[in-house]
Amino acid sequence: MTVRTRFAPSPTGLLHIGGARTALFNYLFARHHGGTFLLRIEDTDRERSTREAVDVILQGLAWLGLDPDEPPLFQSTRAPRHAEIAQTLLAAGHAYRCYATAEELREMRERATAEGRPPRYDGRWRDRDPAEAPPGIAPAIRLRAPREGETVVHDLVQGTVRVANTELDDMIILRSDGTPTYLHAVVVDDHDMGITHVIRGDDHLTNTFRQVQIYDALGWRKPEFAHIPLIHGADGAKLSKRHGAVSVLEFEKQGFLPEALCNYLLRLGWGHGDAEILSREEAIRLFDLDGVGRAASRMDYAKLTHLNGVWLRAADDARLAEDTLHRLAGRPDLTLDATTRARIETLMPALKERAKTLADLADSAAFLARRLPLPFDAKARALLTEDALALLRELAPKLADTDFSVAAIDATLRAYAETTGRKLGAIAQPLRAALTGATTSPPIDATLSALGKTESLARIAAATETMALI
Repeated sequence: MTVRTRFAPSPTGLLHIGGARTALFNYLFARHHGGTFLLRIEDTDRERSTREAVDVILQGLAWLGLDPDEPPLFQSTRAPRHAEIAQTLLAAGHAYRCYATAEELREMRERATAEGRPPRYDGRWRDRDPAEAPPGIAPAIRLRAPREGETVVHDLVQGTVRVANTELDDMIILRSDGTPTYLHAVVVDDHDMGITHVIRGDDHLTNTFRQVQIYDALGWRKPEFAHIPLIHGADGAKLSKRHGAVSVLEFEKQGFLPEALCNYLLRLGWGHGDAEILSREEAIRLFDLDGVGRAASRMDYAKLTHLNGVWLRAADDARLAEDTLHRLAGRPDLTLDATTRARIETLMPALKERAKTLADLADSAAFLARRLPLPFDAKARALLTEDALALLRELAPKLADTDFSVAAIDATLRAYAETTGRKLGAIAQPLRAALTGATTSPPIDATLSALGKTESLARIAAATETMALI
C-alpha cells in the first residue's frame, strides 16, 4: 500500500498554527513512508470561502516548505460527484428523503433542549412514504444510520474509541438545494483521492464516527485515522489571538524562520527521545505516529524564540542579509545601496550571534544604513561625555593610519589602551556610541571594519561635533 495523506483546510480564514502542524504531520508521515502528500481546499462554504484565504493558505504552506505532490483539489468542483454518491446511497436504501420543514426542525431542537436532550433529528421521515410529502417542499437526503450497536474507530493516536449508535442521528448528506454537506463530501473526496491515512485534529473525532457510517454504507475501505491533540495557549485555554501570533504568515512577519517554526511544531506533541533540533531530513527519517502523544500541547513562545535563535545562528549569511535588507526597505531614515549591502554582509556573522528573530536582526543592522548625523539614544548620549569626546578626537588619527582589517583595528585599540592606561572597554563603549548611536553592537573591531575607514572616521567626527554642541 502506498501511503497517501492530505491536508484539507477550509479557506474561511487564516492558516493558523494548529493547521500548520497538521499539514506538517501529514507531510512528514507521507515522506517517511515514501508516500504522497496532497492538498484539498474544502471550499464548499461558498459564502465564507474567499480567494484571499486560499492564497494565504498556499503562501503559508509554501513558506513552510510543505508543498503538495499534486495540484490542490478544490472541493467545490466535485459537487456533482458528491450528489451522485448520495443518490447511490438513496437507491440502495442506505439513505432517504427527508421533507421536514425548517419550522419542524426548529421545534424539534427546542423541544429536545427543553427536555434536556441533545438536539437530534427524530427520524420522522426515516420510514415514511414519500407520497405523504407536503407539496412544494424540496427534500434533503439523510443517511439511514444504524440505530443499534456502536460505531468503533481504531485510532492510531487515540486508540480504540467507540460511540453508541443511539447517540448519532440520521445526518443530512445532501441538502434540499442539492449541495453536499461537509461530512459527506469529505468521505467521497478521501475515497476518490485514495487517501490511506487521515491525520487531523482530535476536534474532528466526533465527525469521524459519522463518516465511518458513510464508508460502511457504501462498502468502501476506510482509511486509517489519527486524531492529534489540539494546541492550547500557555494558560491551557484554546489558542487565540490573545496568546500571540496564530497565523503562520504572522510568524513570518515577526521574524521567525520557517525551519525553526517547523522544528518547534514537530516537537509540539511529538517526541523522539531527547532529540530537539531536527532538520527536515532528520524529521522525515524519524517521524511516525507512534511518537504522537494524546495530551493537548501548550504553545510556548519563549521556547520558540530560543529555538529560532539557534536556527538563525546556523542560517546562511547571504540569506540573512537579503532578508535584513528586505525588512529595512522603505525606511526614510536609511540608505540602502550597494555599500550598505556590503556592510551588512560583512558584519552578518557577528550580528546574528545576538539576534533571536529576523526582526531583531534587521533592527540591529539598521545603524549600518543610517545617514549622518546619527540619532543617539539616551544611553549613547550619556556615554559621550566631554572626556569621551576628547578620547575620540585623540583616537581618530590613529585609526586613520590603520589598514582597517579586523586584526589591525584590534591591535590599534589595544595599543592605544596600553599607552593611555585605559581599559579596552572604556575605549570601545564611547566608540560604539559614536559609530552606532546606541550602546550595543557586534565587537567594535568588526563594526569598524564593516563600516570602513571613511565612514567610521566620518561618524566619529560627526559625533564629536554634534555632542559638543549639546
